[in-house]
Amino acid sequence: MATLERMPDPAETLTGNLGSATFRKDYGIKYAYLAGGMYRGIASSELVIALGKAGLMGFLGSAGLSQSRIAADIDSIQKALSDTQAYGVNLVCNLMDPATELETVKLYVKKGIKRLEASAFMQMTPALVWYRLQGLRRDIDRTVICDHKILGKISRPEVATAFMSPAPEHVVSRLLAERRITAEQAEMSKHVPMSDDICVEADSGGHTDQGVAMVLFPAIKRLSQVLLSQHGYKKAPRIGLAGGIGTPEAALAAFIMGADFILTGSINQCTVEAGISDAVKDMLQDINVQDTDYAPAGDMFELGARVQVLKKGVLFPTRANKLFMLYSHYNALEEIPETIQRQLQDKYFKKSFAEIWRETVEYFVSKGQQAIIDKANRNPKQKMALVFRWYFAYSARLAFAGNETDRVDYQVHTGPALGAFNQWVKGTELENWRTRHVDKIAEKLMRETAILLSQRLRAISHMDRH
Repeated sequence: MATLERMPDPAETLTGNLGSATFRKDYGIKYAYLAGGMYRGIASSELVIALGKAGLMGFLGSAGLSQSRIAADIDSIQKALSDTQAYGVNLVCNLMDPATELETVKLYVKKGIKRLEASAFMQMTPALVWYRLQGLRRDIDRTVICDHKILGKISRPEVATAFMSPAPEHVVSRLLAERRITAEQAEMSKHVPMSDDICVEADSGGHTDQGVAMVLFPAIKRLSQVLLSQHGYKKAPRIGLAGGIGTPEAALAAFIMGADFILTGSINQCTVEAGISDAVKDMLQDINVQDTDYAPAGDMFELGARVQVLKKGVLFPTRANKLFMLYSHYNALEEIPETIQRQLQDKYFKKSFAEIWRETVEYFVSKGQQAIIDKANRNPKQKMALVFRWYFAYSARLAFAGNETDRVDYQVHTGPALGAFNQWVKGTELENWRTRHVDKIAEKLMRETAILLSQRLRAISHMDRH
């Protein structure tokens, strides 16, 4: 008796065809889907391994981790995954401490990291350029090959231009003069952009410029074509989209706009594999789309940069915004009214300014950054900024530790995409975070995006016939 062949599932076929085929091929993944490198190991080695084993790819969230921790996490990933299973590592720009940024990049090169997610860069730094150039070589036909792949996350056109242009000549010249690169590498750098792929980041959890996807993405897509023509590249950098993607409708909108790939973040931090406390995950699984707010970014406090954070059940955004308001209005801690000083020390910090300053001095001295302390001792406003920045580190530590007593001060970076995701999976097996796994979320999101696309195409075809 003849056996019937299994008919291909149309949704399954569509799922594998969403986005760029060359993107999937170059990264060695089955879907044009990535998981971003959430800071301090929220995008953990376990998260990266789970995606890699499923034929997908995530970036290790290395920002805020020690060199030894990053090295150990990379070792765990490389031990668990085969050579054909994909993974990458995040690198966050560190203009305040370029030496640490360079040491991190050197570690990546030593460990053989071939895929890098570059975040928060406003300009191309020597460390990032060095990484890119260390991976350049020529093929048999003299074509320049980039073994060190960079995915640049951007939210502004001028930063996209920097990533889609060749390495800046002044940085290349400096690296050449310091003998960190060869003359051949310097020459090859003129023929390729700094990044292979650009991820347009609309309003997202964590650091955000609050960009609107439908405005920002088309502008960057057109810009890529201009730069392709201007520089004469063999191929244009591919353009993907992140920020606000937590449902099939959002993912479909990205692909319909022409995204070569999508990158998710917030929806992955409320999973079994995410490196954040269970207490935070319990809070996150119940949020809705309106349960986030904006607060100052602790690492760029003085610049007024913003992060999107959890609002429901915590006081962190309110308190953080008040600290920035006080910093903007006063030039020294001593100028702040005494009643507010007592409120900050008793309610916010639960420590005196003097205790916090001693901890701050010890921290920077231990890192060999006495100059920062010396500057603050000469500038009372700068000293106030450092004291206030202590609260941001403190509030993040509370969240990672899952300290129940001080839950109101949790600093949790997240975006409304998670709220939309929570509503989408309500009443399903994914409602509780303890049954949420990053690879299962990716599969479900991409498959249901394909189903939705199929439905939309049928509806359009029906309209055409009538």
